[in-house]
Amino acid sequence: MKTLAFLLSGFMLLFFTATCNNAVQQNDKMEITGTIQQQGMTSYQYGTHTISNEDTFYALKSENVDLDDYLDEEVTIVAEKIEGYPLEGGPVYLLVLEVKND
Repeated sequence: MKTLAFLLSGFMLLFFTATCNNAVQQNDKMEITGTIQQQGMTSYQYGTHTISNEDTFYALKSENVDLDDYLDEEVTIVAEKIEGYPLEGGPVYLLVLEVKND
């Protein structure tokens, strides 16, 4: 019986830990204003587009927004960082959730 209670406690702890991590990741949204460009060939090989402003530059991808609709436009994006990036020598990689036309 103690073994069953121990295993059940372990599974519950694992479940709550995984749920809390997802909630934190979903709230890590950021807004960036800059100009969207087509990605092209790069040494870091991730992303389909980039956004840059005078401060920095990011690699982008989106599952919901057609970023080609905003090429060469200054826009504000709402995005989340993609875990595991940047790779050595590459920019921060973002998942674009929304594009706001200013």
